[in-house]
Amino acid sequence: MKKILMLSFVVILLTGCTVTLKDPKTNKIVYYEDSNVKITLNENILCKPENKGVIKEYNKYKKQVNIEKLPSCNSFTPSDGNYNNLWETLVVKPLAWLTLKIGNLVNSYGIALIILSIVIRILLAPFTKKTAMQSENMKKMQPEMDRINKKYENKNDQESINKKSMEMMMLYKKYNINPFSSCLFAFIQIPLLFGFFEAINRVPVIFEENLFGLILGTTPLKAITSGHYQYIIIVLLIIITTYISQKLNKTAPTPQTNDINPNTMMNIMLIMISIMSLNFSVALSLYWIASTVFTIIQNLMVKKSFEKEV
Repeated sequence: MKKILMLSFVVILLTGCTVTLKDPKTNKIVYYEDSNVKITLNENILCKPENKGVIKEYNKYKKQVNIEKLPSCNSFTPSDGNYNNLWETLVVKPLAWLTLKIGNLVNSYGIALIILSIVIRILLAPFTKKTAMQSENMKKMQPEMDRINKKYENKNDQESINKKSMEMMMLYKKYNINPFSSCLFAFIQIPLLFGFFEAINRVPVIFEENLFGLILGTTPLKAITSGHYQYIIIVLLIIITTYISQKLNKTAPTPQTNDINPNTMMNIMLIMISIMSLNFSVALSLYWIASTVFTIIQNLMVKKSFEKEV
């Protein structure tokens, strides 16, 4: 499973990625900036921008991006443009098209991203529900796991290690826990996250729009360093929702990682996500927050159903 995940990362990172627009003379990244926001412009956009300032900026670089040859975002379809690779064809363009269609229906691309993230989580609910159920089963098996750990405490010979591993695996079987089930969800979720990242960056009408006064295409780091401190709310929402989700959904330890404190792992992950959230666009952050809130609600429902059974 680890090899599959690593291969997925390589495929995603090496194919179909956003190409940042750079000035051919200075080789510096091209930005569009006004009184509200600073947006990085990208070269391989999928449809025409609509913001007059953004159009004016793109027209300075017609040799790199001829926006006149692009379809309007309202009429964009997944079949538009040349074939580049499977990643773009099967993931990026369909996600961009769905976001545009839902955005046109609700008159907001920010709300469209929230709706689409919830729809996707509903489709993935069987996987996430199983993970949540395993988290509750872990709490039930914790006393027995502690007894096994105590039984083999300070026993480092190969025979004891093998016996401990066998007893732990029997315990997982008894409580119907698969230590690697969370990898399956990651295998699905990670490409989707990268897919939304690509779709957002390559559809101008999405990164041009604002929701509740926040520009979808900017990042909290760019906004805060420009004096727009209200963007800190996005970072705080990501940290808070991620923390709650982690507390409700601890994954099962394996015999190889049983000595690792799960709280330490959670804290490391939370710090990493906190740093990453500064460089998430507001649009991608909306997807993350809505998806995490859905997970929290689902986990609470599973927890409540387990409490009724006790």
